[in-house]
Amino acid sequence: MKTSTTSTGSTGPTDSAASAAEGPTKTSATPSAAPRKSVLSRLLNTFLDPSTAVYPIMVALFVVLILLNPTLGEPDQFTRLIGRMAPIVIVTLGQYFVLVSGEFDLSQGAVIGVQVVVAGSFIGDDNSRIVPGLLLMLAIGVGVGAFNGLATAYLKIPGFMTTLGTMFMLGGMTRYLTGGAASGNPSEQFREVGRGGIDVPLLGYLPWSVLVLAGCLVVAAVLARRPVGRLLVARGDNPTAVSLAGANRGWLMARGFIASSLFATVAAIVLVGFAGTHPTVGQGYQYTAIAAAVVGGVVLGGGRGLVLSAAAGAFVLETLVAVLNASGIDTSWRATVQGLLIILALTLTAARTKLGPLLTLRRRSTS
Repeated sequence: MKTSTTSTGSTGPTDSAASAAEGPTKTSATPSAAPRKSVLSRLLNTFLDPSTAVYPIMVALFVVLILLNPTLGEPDQFTRLIGRMAPIVIVTLGQYFVLVSGEFDLSQGAVIGVQVVVAGSFIGDDNSRIVPGLLLMLAIGVGVGAFNGLATAYLKIPGFMTTLGTMFMLGGMTRYLTGGAASGNPSEQFREVGRGGIDVPLLGYLPWSVLVLAGCLVVAAVLARRPVGRLLVARGDNPTAVSLAGANRGWLMARGFIASSLFATVAAIVLVGFAGTHPTVGQGYQYTAIAAAVVGGVVLGGGRGLVLSAAAGAFVLETLVAVLNASGIDTSWRATVQGLLIILALTLTAARTKLGPLLTLRRRSTS
């Protein structure tokens, strides 16, 4: 008994001393002391990720453009420039919700063409038809988007094939109804959205199209953070998991394509103001929107991308064209430059995918 008591008593201090000696060593290895990213790693992560690299590129291009054309540095001239870029940025916002789900919407340009024809033929110069005309345009946008989404989901047709068919159908119908010529001339009150504006202190002239763009950016950002936006991204990453989670794939895809068509409809309303009602208005916008989204870091195949970065990608493309114009370079190079930017964005994404784990291992080995 005496021996055990002595043994117990001597063991206690020994253990406490050992634990005290080991205490600082364990504390230094705790997760709270995890190594911070080096400045080089942060810079590499920023510039290898198109979704973040697009912002400094956008700012740099705006600066170059203002240096080439100093009048654009004036607030009212700068807002006019943004107003002219608004339609393609709005279309890109809609394309984002389809791309992140793993699909493509090739019908956006045809939707714009149909909508401007509706504005010219149905609304015309009758102001009393503006509200019914807007409701009709929104209904067409919802109908086209729902058809694209449901056909893609339930008929299991790839989205680019479904929307390619829709593009041809809408384009053929538009040419048949108009004969390939401009149809009607909407009232000045309706066209005010695209060509009018208000005077604001400090800024000077502020086009309505800039305000419409700001509203679309807010709506898109909110929608992307809602469950439907997150499910669309998840669907692009793993459609099987989304289905097993109980999501209605038909309704989910319909909402993605409806968003795309509605944003295209809003862009059409703006375009009527300064591009008229010719059925060719909007042609090719879907390709520019896809290119802009890729430049902004949206991954083709879905599952990754930020909606505001996609919008920034649209600004990059449009500003680059303006820089070419200001430099006296032929605008026929636009398609070539867009292609190079897409390849560059895809290259950066691939490089980040390969170098990301290496950077992580390097940080761990040096910690």
